[in-house]
Amino acid sequence: MSNIKKIPKFQSEAEERAFWESHDSSDYVDWGKAKPVLLPNLKPSTKTISLRLPEALLDRIKVEANKRDMPYQSLIKFLVASEMERISGNK
Repeated sequence: MSNIKKIPKFQSEAEERAFWESHDSSDYVDWGKAKPVLLPNLKPSTKTISLRLPEALLDRIKVEANKRDMPYQSLIKFLVASEMERISGNK
């Protein structure tokens, strides 16, 4: 692309946000030259859910988590993720 426009200087994030809401970035960036970037320190977003478990099962999970010296919610996430990897074959 030979007619790449210069990105203006912005006085604030709000001004920049308003600019990009009304302008096409392909006029200002040659996306053909873009390269992938790895951001290894980003934490994946999480969503809070409500999960009903039998009390006896939750007690067993809490005992096991205590043996591993970890919060029981972390153990539940670990167990769910491990099982998902196992059943989907992505291990």
